[in-house]
Amino acid sequence: MKLCIAEKPSVAREIAHILGAKTRRDGYFEGNGYQVSWTFGHLCTLKEPNDYTDKWKYWNLRELPMIPQRFGIKVIEDEGVKKQFNILQGLIEKADEIINCGDAGQEGELIQRWVLIKAKNKAPIKRLWISSLTEEAIREGFNNLLSSEKFDHLYEAGSARAIGDWLLGMNGTRLYTLKYGQNKQVLSIGRVQTPTLAMIVERQKEIENFKPEPYWEIKTLYRETVFSSTKGRFKKPEDAKTVLEEISKKDLHIGKIQTKNSNEHPPRLFDLTSLQVECNRKFNLSAEDTLRKIQSLYEKKLTTYPRVDTTFLSDDIYKKVPSTLKKLKGYESLTHPIIEAGKIRKSKKVFDNKKITDHHAIIPTGVNRTDLNDIERKVYDLVTKRFIAVFYPDCQIANTTVEATIGKHNFKATGKQILKPGWRVVFSRETNNDDRILPQFTTGEHGPHKPDLQKKQTQPPNYYTEATLLRAMETAGKQMDDEELRELMKENGIGRPSTRANIIETLFRRRYIRKERKRLVATQTGIDLVDTIENDMLKSAELTGQWERKLKQIESGELAISLFMDELKTMVKEVINQVKNSPKKEITILEEKDKKSKKKKTTAAPKELICPLCGNGKLIKGKSAWGCSGWKNGCKFTLSFELFEKKLTDKQFETLISKKKSSVIKGFVYQKLKLSGNLILTEESTIQLQPQIKDTPGCPQCGKGKILKGKTAWGCSNFNEGCSFRVPFEL
Repeated sequence: MKLCIAEKPSVAREIAHILGAKTRRDGYFEGNGYQVSWTFGHLCTLKEPNDYTDKWKYWNLRELPMIPQRFGIKVIEDEGVKKQFNILQGLIEKADEIINCGDAGQEGELIQRWVLIKAKNKAPIKRLWISSLTEEAIREGFNNLLSSEKFDHLYEAGSARAIGDWLLGMNGTRLYTLKYGQNKQVLSIGRVQTPTLAMIVERQKEIENFKPEPYWEIKTLYRETVFSSTKGRFKKPEDAKTVLEEISKKDLHIGKIQTKNSNEHPPRLFDLTSLQVECNRKFNLSAEDTLRKIQSLYEKKLTTYPRVDTTFLSDDIYKKVPSTLKKLKGYESLTHPIIEAGKIRKSKKVFDNKKITDHHAIIPTGVNRTDLNDIERKVYDLVTKRFIAVFYPDCQIANTTVEATIGKHNFKATGKQILKPGWRVVFSRETNNDDRILPQFTTGEHGPHKPDLQKKQTQPPNYYTEATLLRAMETAGKQMDDEELRELMKENGIGRPSTRANIIETLFRRRYIRKERKRLVATQTGIDLVDTIENDMLKSAELTGQWERKLKQIESGELAISLFMDELKTMVKEVINQVKNSPKKEITILEEKDKKSKKKKTTAAPKELICPLCGNGKLIKGKSAWGCSGWKNGCKFTLSFELFEKKLTDKQFETLISKKKSSVIKGFVYQKLKLSGNLILTEESTIQLQPQIKDTPGCPQCGKGKILKGKTAWGCSNFNEGCSFRVPFEL
């Protein structure tokens, strides 16, 4: 019997369906020579300090550093986790072959290997390595299973990362808590968390210590165009006023006009960080929220694997592009010109095998679904339009500089004119405030103008937002606006794309930072903690970035894991000795009442309900949605209180979960049409609406026809005159 182990129940269900393992057992599927089970995230973890020796059971400064001779793993202390691990252990003991179907990345490899090691697996292992969950991708993956040994270095890198985080986290947290903590307040230290906090604190201090300096600028308005003095800033107001008096009664004369044509390349495809940045900028989504949304789109088969750090595609994807473009429903007006051209554009800025390690950039798969919420639809639209745009021609622009004189003083104006929009057609509805279009000027023309003396002052740097912090983490604190330079810096970035969002959330949970509108502001606790850290190795983004590079070298087989571990152990010893011999410092601890106010309130469901996705966790009620208590173990099931613009009662929710179908509910809204109907909980734990329309209301689209019932959908009676309004029975 072949045993397939997926990372989530939903993925296991999909694989089982494709393999023909249709019999549902407790914790797995079976059939056609296969058993398909799952882990729902981490089932195993590194042992706690007290698991090694009783001396480490209690927090004692004299017992630091804690460095086990050999690191061990254990099953996580959770009844649901233990139950699933025991099921897997029994299946592993009897398996003839194991197929590792975990997420195709470093964390996915680590999750699976730890389970197999703890279960003492002796069967041969194959690896399923896929970038999307479409049926085509899964079948292709099973036809080309890889040797598990090929991913040994990937596991070593994941293991080194986990052990490194343990060494610094466990020792650093105990060290700083015992030395500087008050009232049993834990001071958390982390390999990536601490340098990230340091970046926020350092930026905040720059802002607070900034002393603005006044300066003056002279600008003048001619033919609705602003011309600026080429002298730039005046430090003395009297100098600026002298120039203003000299130009006030003289005409502006247009001189040399320079126009330089150039091409703008399409924006790069998304990696996870750039998608998080864009979603924060456009929709004010947090990094964690964006990760959840794109993960959901991946699990719904709409987009490819999201936890990636590359903006490139592999060459073998090129032949699949026409098929994917043709399948993108709702984007036909944008894809048609590319397909009609006959030859798909192939750019080295898009296709480059050398820029890809595990996975390619995030792109749509061509699968279409209608059960997306508003935010998921917006995120999907971003990914899809980026994908379409890279196959459009470059945008041709003319950069124009117009020189002018007023008496003996020189002025100039700059602007841009779009000659051929190219890829900008894809984003035609989005405004770009950076584009300043100049009117047509002629050398020698002249006329009156309106001069203006403006007093200004130098500005401090901006506070970090989640978007700019993510960029800073990606480049180890270096300011990089150029996309190509940023690509080169990624090797030294701190954290991984998949963990950066969690690092930011951890800083919020620890109350080291807070959010003021979009700004990230360090609390006094966060500032004090960073101020106590004297060793740059703990808080330097650049040094942490160098460790990240070494982890990537372990993954590629260039660096032995033992060398990295020796370096980390030496560093931990140095930090501990330094802090032990440092003077005591005060760290501000936030009030307990503040802690209580931040605590999330959750209440149990009206009746104890088991999560339909993982089958282990219990459903709990949050502020805006129901969710699974097994979220710490990787279960992502959530169900919003409001579906199709209708807020469900607790009783309606209970019926939907327990019976897989609600009673008839009134008040749903779909495409401006008010509907009554039943909610259906599908096998994939998604929600469908089966509308029941008894009346024949007027069409909300054309306002002329009536809504009629067809075989599979409701539609407008005015279809012969061009109205396309249609509502399928299943949404």
